[in-house]
Amino acid sequence: MALWTATEIARATGGRLQGDWSVTGVSIDTRTIAPGDLFVALKDVRDGHDFVAIALEKGAGAAMVSRVPEGVGPDAPLIIVDDVLAGLGALGVAGRARTAARVIAITGSVGKTSTKDMARLALAGQGRVHAAEASYNNHWGVPLTLARMPADTEFAVLELGMNHPGEIAPLARMARPHAALITTIAAVHLEAFGRMEGIAAEKAAIFTGLEPEGAAIVPTGLDVTPVLEQGAAGHRLLRFGRQAQDDVRLITATPESDTTLVEAELNGRPLAFRIGSAGEHFALNALGVIAAVHAIGADPVTAAEALSQWSPPAGRGAREKIGAVEIIDDAFNASPTSLAAGLALLSRLEPAPGGRRVLILGDMLELGPDEQALHAGMARHPAMQGVALVHTAGPLMRHLYDALPPAQRGIWAETAADLVAQAGNLVRRGDIVLIKGSKGSRISTVVDALRKLGDGLGSERRE
Repeated sequence: MALWTATEIARATGGRLQGDWSVTGVSIDTRTIAPGDLFVALKDVRDGHDFVAIALEKGAGAAMVSRVPEGVGPDAPLIIVDDVLAGLGALGVAGRARTAARVIAITGSVGKTSTKDMARLALAGQGRVHAAEASYNNHWGVPLTLARMPADTEFAVLELGMNHPGEIAPLARMARPHAALITTIAAVHLEAFGRMEGIAAEKAAIFTGLEPEGAAIVPTGLDVTPVLEQGAAGHRLLRFGRQAQDDVRLITATPESDTTLVEAELNGRPLAFRIGSAGEHFALNALGVIAAVHAIGADPVTAAEALSQWSPPAGRGAREKIGAVEIIDDAFNASPTSLAAGLALLSRLEPAPGGRRVLILGDMLELGPDEQALHAGMARHPAMQGVALVHTAGPLMRHLYDALPPAQRGIWAETAADLVAQAGNLVRRGDIVLIKGSKGSRISTVVDALRKLGDGLGSERRE
């Protein structure tokens, strides 16, 4: 079934058609392109025009280009636009305009992708759901998600991200959500914003895209909650958190093995459910999802029941057993706030007999001028007392390492690659290990190295 006809794409983008065709999907990557896709020749590290011929050879239904690339014949199926990124944006706007879907848009300093995945699962049993892939949340990811949305979609879940001021509002106006959810505000991107209030104000710009009668969903209990609520002025406001007045209120979050039993209230009515991972921060994100589901008119009880099937993806808090060691893989996101949440989770988990709680940490990036103090300050977090050993990689993590008591200091390495070289010496049998760092720290390569050790990981006791 066609997702777009050539005529529809030409009308949406104002481009010039070459040939008459239709497409069944939209792609920006020839490595994953499927037959029938529209290949969008974006410029990034490489110019996508260099790959148009390959895309067509792989069965692409057509390509969006700003010029006819070399090696592409005069009869090739093309839509020729002035600017490919602008063309993708226009197609995304058209994709949003032609659907009657109820849209949830999610942003926040941490937890966007896992919360988006929760929302997708929560709505899956209630209608046709379309959601962003991976972390497609920027100036090309949001329009790509909208361009891929089938016209008969009933619920859509979008993720909106930013690195610099002014990036959220245009995405929000493109998404036009019926519910806009902010997960939390943390010390991420301080390098660009300077203060937490600046981050909060930028995140609150998501509310500028709300549809009439749309709902702004805000976490409570933060120093910057008033900034978020101010940004939501003029819109229906729903609050979630631990406060007595919250619309969706967390009563308790009890970890039980690989799940968390959540007891909550929705508008004063009891609501109990499980999520498929341990961690109070995940429970709070689930409450935000329930608020959003409720706001768009879907059934929050059905949504809550569905969340028992959710578990975090790799790199974002997923737990796995490798050999004689348990790993919590949270290697794609780090800030003082999210590290504190990870420490809180680790403190509630019991290692196997003879095992320890171990941290493997990479640099937390984009924290601004206080980055060294913010790293060192994590050594004083109360939950750090229950950690037996801390391995670190990166120049910023050196400040945390130096602030630790000598008995807690494991290995410090200049880079994650240097830590990878010592992977077999990082853990021992029975350990439970939290691995965390900003994606740019490449601490995820340590996770990969531990996986490669496989069943032999932790088989020898190392002090």
